[in-house]
Amino acid sequence: MSSKLLRGTFILSLGTLISKVLGLFYVIPFYDIVGAKGTALYQYSYVPYTIFISIATAGVPLAVSKFISKYNALEEYAVGRRLFKSGLLIMMMSGIVAFLVLYLSAPMIAKMSLAGEVDSGVSVNDVTAVTRAVSFALIVVPFMSMIRGFFQGHQSMGPSAVSQVIEQIARIAFLLVGAFIVLKVMKGSLVSAVSIATFAAFIGAIGGLAVLIWYWYKRKPHLDELLQYDKGTVQISLKDMYKEILIYAAPFVFVGIANPLFQLIDQFTFEMAMKSIGMEEIATDAFSILNFQSHKLVIIPVSLATAFSLTLVPSVTASFVENNVKNLNHQLNQTFQVLLFLTLPAVLGLSLLAEPFYTVFYEHVPLGTEVLRTYAPVAILFALFSVTAAILQGINEQKFTILSLLVGLLIKLSLNIPLIKLMETQGAIVATALGYLTAILINLYVIRKFAGYPFRFVWRRSLLIIIFSIAMILAASISYWLLTLFLSPESKFQAIIIIGVCALVGAVIYAYLGFKSNLVYFLFGDKANRVKEKLRLRI
Repeated sequence: MSSKLLRGTFILSLGTLISKVLGLFYVIPFYDIVGAKGTALYQYSYVPYTIFISIATAGVPLAVSKFISKYNALEEYAVGRRLFKSGLLIMMMSGIVAFLVLYLSAPMIAKMSLAGEVDSGVSVNDVTAVTRAVSFALIVVPFMSMIRGFFQGHQSMGPSAVSQVIEQIARIAFLLVGAFIVLKVMKGSLVSAVSIATFAAFIGAIGGLAVLIWYWYKRKPHLDELLQYDKGTVQISLKDMYKEILIYAAPFVFVGIANPLFQLIDQFTFEMAMKSIGMEEIATDAFSILNFQSHKLVIIPVSLATAFSLTLVPSVTASFVENNVKNLNHQLNQTFQVLLFLTLPAVLGLSLLAEPFYTVFYEHVPLGTEVLRTYAPVAILFALFSVTAAILQGINEQKFTILSLLVGLLIKLSLNIPLIKLMETQGAIVATALGYLTAILINLYVIRKFAGYPFRFVWRRSLLIIIFSIAMILAASISYWLLTLFLSPESKFQAIIIIGVCALVGAVIYAYLGFKSNLVYFLFGDKANRVKEKLRLRI
């Protein structure tokens, strides 16, 4: 891999990481401003928006960058430029259409979300207003994703990374300042404050687009210079261009919308199910705890583990194409082991420390602790689905991703209401876990059948990782018990101390066992040695 590509990948990964970190920690001041009702309102609009934006843009930057880099390598620079010009127009039109559909369907989405007017402080009109406020971002984001893909196709990752960060900063700043001014200074309504918060997605998109336009004018002379070296031997129709783009982008769309679709099922059924068992008074708060507050924390270990695992997927593709069975099995072994090694201790730790974590990010709420403790282990399934879907793409069986997702969603849809009636909020979590588990089992079966992959070695190594995780969680549990003798997880400051000490104890035990058993060397190779040297570990 060239140093330029390595540098570009690092820059883009760093930009994505910064955006995710900002997207996590803004919830602390936001929750303080708008409370549980406000975050529920916010989530009612944001889940449909996420699905719309994923359908409109998921995979577009990657698909466009792959297409352009392919023809650039052939010195057919004009092909990529032609795609870019027509693509901008198409993405602008698709953005406007998506905006109109979401804006006009907002009342229907609100009614489905609340099962009519629910006596919990949130009305259909409220959800309609905040959904329409967020829909404006759809006008800009697809257009912006096309420009990002164009730059990435020229191995220029800086514009995408910087625009991502600026987009997130602009969105969060407008969201927090706007909501604060409306509620605390102007003494306005909660609906107005949350509408400002959702409209912040449009402001963020404008900020990100401004950065990309600046980069375009700055780099246009160089990009125009490349056209002088165009061979002009390839003639490809726009129809064939977009066919190639869609084939590559489609799997990313389905993986991208998987989690929002599961959340949407909760959004359309949760209030109704809770109302049927006489729990309408807490339905909105419980929905906020499940779909916004706990979900934000559960996604943390998923993002880290999936990012590490997916870096191995290109080599899976190469091994499969070359029919190198030995190498393919090795790469799959590593992918699954890295995923489990990183995710399992993280989710167990989050489950153990659910009470202090929830207190630090939001406030001390017994239901929040209970939901987060149950929800945290489901993160393993989120990560596994994402990685198995990526592997299916690597072995050219991505059509089964659609099948597994549809079956998983059917399981979730069938069981959600009965389980909520039986177990209240916990029932929605169990239904999600069963839906994801079914989808993953289908993916694993397809991987075994078409890649001829035996899971025996992974099962044995997984047992070792589970033993290490149990040892880690026992040590952290003892630390937690001792600390709670004189510290309270109900206090934000004391909760931070509890998290810090328990996390440190758990990490030390887990790292020691990993290095002592040589497991980290098998999984990460030279990277493990570099970490050991930097930390000056003597294991």
